Amino acid sequence: MKHLSRLLLFMVLLSDVAFAQKKATDLASTLNLKWETLENYYQNKTQTHAALTISTGSLPLPAKGWRLYYNSTQPMIPGTLTGDIDYTHVNGDLYYLSPGANFKGIKAHSSLRIEMVRMYWLSSVSDTPQGFYLVWDNAPAIGHPLAKSYLVPSTQPKQYMRQPTDQVTMTTPQMVYNWNQNITNVPADNLTRVFPTPESYQTTGMTFNLTGGVKVIADPAFSAEAALLKSELAKLLTPASTSTDQIKLVSKPMEAEAYELKVDAQNITISASSGVGIFYGIQSLKTLLPASAWNHPQKNIPVTGVTVADKPRFGYRAFMLDVARNFQPKSEILKLLDVMSLYKLNVLHFHLTDDEGWRLQIPALPELTAVGSRRAHSINESKNLHPALGSGPFLTNTAGTGHYSKADFIEILKYATQRHVAIIPEIESPGHARAAIKAMDARYAYYIKLNQPAKAGEYLLRDLQDSSKYTSVQYYDDNVINVALPSAYKFMETVTTEIEKMYAEAGAPLRSIHFGGDEVPAGVWEKSPALMSLMKTDTTVKNADDLWPYYYGKINHMLQAHHLYLTAWEEVSSRKVTQNGKKTSIINNDLLGKDVHLEVWNNVIGWGAEDLPYHLANQGYKVILSPVSNLYFDMAYYKAFDEAGYYWGGYADVDKAFNFIPNDYYKNTTKGRLGETLPPSFFANKERLTPSGTNNIVGLQGALWAETVNSPQRMEYMLLPKLLGLAERAWAKNPEWATVPDSTRSKQLYNEAWSRFANILGKRELPRLSYYAGGFNYRIPMPGVMVKDGQVSINTQFPGLTIRYTTNGKTPTVNSPAYTQPLKAGITVKAAAFDAIGRSSKVAVVQ
Repeated sequence: MKHLSRLLLFMVLLSDVAFAQKKATDLASTLNLKWETLENYYQNKTQTHAALTISTGSLPLPAKGWRLYYNSTQPMIPGTLTGDIDYTHVNGDLYYLSPGANFKGIKAHSSLRIEMVRMYWLSSVSDTPQGFYLVWDNAPAIGHPLAKSYLVPSTQPKQYMRQPTDQVTMTTPQMVYNWNQNITNVPADNLTRVFPTPESYQTTGMTFNLTGGVKVIADPAFSAEAALLKSELAKLLTPASTSTDQIKLVSKPMEAEAYELKVDAQNITISASSGVGIFYGIQSLKTLLPASAWNHPQKNIPVTGVTVADKPRFGYRAFMLDVARNFQPKSEILKLLDVMSLYKLNVLHFHLTDDEGWRLQIPALPELTAVGSRRAHSINESKNLHPALGSGPFLTNTAGTGHYSKADFIEILKYATQRHVAIIPEIESPGHARAAIKAMDARYAYYIKLNQPAKAGEYLLRDLQDSSKYTSVQYYDDNVINVALPSAYKFMETVTTEIEKMYAEAGAPLRSIHFGGDEVPAGVWEKSPALMSLMKTDTTVKNADDLWPYYYGKINHMLQAHHLYLTAWEEVSSRKVTQNGKKTSIINNDLLGKDVHLEVWNNVIGWGAEDLPYHLANQGYKVILSPVSNLYFDMAYYKAFDEAGYYWGGYADVDKAFNFIPNDYYKNTTKGRLGETLPPSFFANKERLTPSGTNNIVGLQGALWAETVNSPQRMEYMLLPKLLGLAERAWAKNPEWATVPDSTRSKQLYNEAWSRFANILGKRELPRLSYYAGGFNYRIPMPGVMVKDGQVSINTQFPGLTIRYTTNGKTPTVNSPAYTQPLKAGITVKAAAFDAIGRSSKVAVVQ
């Protein structure tokens, strides 16, 4: 009977817990949140007045016992919240609201408006708090996501203008129309059919009829490229009997990545000295094909006769993808490699680790992914990281949780190698390393429990006795590896060795590993006992600032021992010293002449370092141009509340990548990041490239940071068509408009080139991307609409897209009338652009 009583009591307790949890879940699911920006530059300061309204449903929110967690890019200013609500910063972008001492609760079917002041400004959907979930004090390990929230669009200047000097207003259909006015319609037959623009291109007037019976004949050195071509043709063509028509891949002396492509009525001949040259010739052949070729298998595909001689401008044509902040599945990385290789980009900088996630399995250190690749609500982060970037309380969120297994990574490497794309993995350090630090903390705790202290400390990344205080740009206070610890170098050596093994197993080239160097905050290491110990044994380290060159000197030496070179962010080129009692940054000469490649992002217009990439190249560093002003693809396309993306470095549409002049970007930079017109003298005292500096510009890199990229669809939207602007600038020769001294002539030539590019995208490449590699969710730009002289005129950024409209107040669909001529004014017009498969842009409305 005693055992039965205990069993019954246990069952009652379980029932009570289940009931309580169901009630908690029910309450969370019935709460409604409304967020609104009230005023930017509030009280004449760089801060925002905002409001959050919490509305209940059939259940009340009690006066105590709960916390409302959320993620936010910017903190609130303590003491500014109304409604008797307390505010707590957990770490990074994680915060929670909780009831204050005098909070009375919110009755059922009631609401509470909480006003607050936030740091900086809030202009778009990407600035708003996200990922709200409720946690009860009596069940602190369980998070209950809120199902409903609403963002009030900012429509008034005080809500979306960042500060009084902000010259960038909310984008309107009329503004878009004006932007598009210089884009003329170019007949499709007059467009270059090979993309990116080849060095030499002529049509012959002949047509090759491509069928499933075509023979692919290749020199033995090009067997891999021939096999890949055959597999791709098999997807495009229905089987047919063997014909006499041939695609020939032949060897011919020329530069390594150069190729020649000749198409006549009987043969297609691709000549090159290397497999990569042959591969690029094949990609050009693919862009000769009509977009519909990828829609479904066809009996025959006409190929325009051409003679092409081509080679790239830059040998390093890169794209960086951040999968640490928000994860992308393996299938999406393979799609990315497909589109990169189609447009002849040859380096994927794979940002695999950061504060918010470690995404690559390292077999020797399983905790890196067992802990560091997982995000969910937790009490102490012993099994996973806390939620970030709106990933919510559950491990099931695929943007927050995920990693590439060893097998996944090897598959990615093989796929990339087959397509002549080199992958440079990034192990972000010593800052932005919180995921690694927390994972090694978990390893430490595990072996301490086993009473194995030596093994516990073997890979520890922080000094347990360090009392230094710091705050990173993303508001973390524990995200920097302590590089005074010998265990930090054992960690890096082990990770490097494990990565090498995966590349070797994949048969993929590994030339460099990127070891970060970005955004290490002031204050790190200053009170570390490990630093004090190191200073006693190494005379080159006299203070915490000396740890920076000490670390990268050791990392560079380690990589050289592995026959690799160091790639890093621009900060690695400098070191801090004290001069006349003040700290200042000077060039780090220790790494000059050692084949260190720097990715330079900071040319923010108005911050003062606009000439940094040229300065570093002139000093002797190898420089990869990755400027935020033109090549950061996470910058929003334009200013609109519902246009996701950041804008701290400015707004960036595809034209920003297209019009970038690598060796003299001052020439056509006329606006600052706040939209202000720059005076003619703005760049007068800025350093310009010397001949030796020009030789140190290795190439270009586009970058997509993932704070706002939480799905494959969002990634493709931010990536395309911007990637095509990058591809054009990295491959095609320096255009005439970039070098003509006369500004009027330069502008005329640019407008002509931009029109051709826009037509190529609208009539050839975007339709192709509707089908290629399964189809991409590229961004379709909203049409421009102008009301003038009693008429409504509509245009598009990409001629070739179909503009459809309505006058009955309804949203345009694929069945709405196509716009062909101006409409009569005086009615409400809604217009949208549609692509080849019926996807729509945002709707432009004019009344």
